[in-house]
Amino acid sequence: MPDLFARIQCLHSPWSRVSRLGLITLIALALSACAALPPPSEEPATVASPSPAGLLLGQGSAGYPSLASLMRKVTPAVVNISVESKVKEEDHPFMRDPEFRRFLDRIGVPAPEFDPSERRKSMGSGVIVDAANGYVMTNDHLLKDATKIVVTLKDRRSFSARRLGSDSATDVAILKIPPVAVQALRFANSDRLEVGDFVIAIGNPFGLGQTVTMGIVSAVGRSGVAGNHLGELIQTDASINPGNSGGPLISLAGEVVGINTALIGPTGGNVGIGFAVPSNRVRAALNKVTKTP
Repeated sequence: MPDLFARIQCLHSPWSRVSRLGLITLIALALSACAALPPPSEEPATVASPSPAGLLLGQGSAGYPSLASLMRKVTPAVVNISVESKVKEEDHPFMRDPEFRRFLDRIGVPAPEFDPSERRKSMGSGVIVDAANGYVMTNDHLLKDATKIVVTLKDRRSFSARRLGSDSATDVAILKIPPVAVQALRFANSDRLEVGDFVIAIGNPFGLGQTVTMGIVSAVGRSGVAGNHLGELIQTDASINPGNSGGPLISLAGEVVGINTALIGPTGGNVGIGFAVPSNRVRAALNKVTKTP
């Protein structure tokens, strides 16, 4: 025991004879207790079963909890949607002024011709809900006045899409593309969703390309959004920005709990208040449009 004595001496020098005897007694008791311990069991140690969170999250390449394995399964079913549309515009007020037109005639300048419609291009998101039939779900407002719709998969394949139908009450529209070999996402029962549940938003914010953000359910049954014409919505702090419209809000089980549709932000960007139409409502809209029982 020289190391122990030296260490204590260094801390409590000088020693008295009584303190040395007391210390020897304590060491002897400690050694006796160690000797009385039962021999180690030869039975193999029981390995603790992984927690539900570990099973859901999986492990990344460094061995830490990660959503990467879940994202590899679900993101192929999330698509980017490009929409070209024609928006009617009024003539410039000068061109409706007879005096201004006569002035142009006097100076020999022909009145410019204006196209009454302007071409616009919008970007959004969608989710494949039936790969065999090529059904893609997105937001109805994204397709307003659309003249051309292109759906681009994660693997960069692009398809011209046609609109099958829509349901304005849920802001849901269904597009049709050729059948694709992609695992469509399943709908969860949104009635079971609770405040505090983790959720993941996937979409194409600002046309950057497929992006994944994570948050929690901030509220359920939220009403009074967008003039209340969308009914009760899921509120989340998962980052939702322009371009996320029509993309899925999914659970950690990889199921769709809602379709992202709106946000509140003073500058048009995310401030942690986004909204999604619950999956039970959008599933009913899908069945209505596709005439599925």
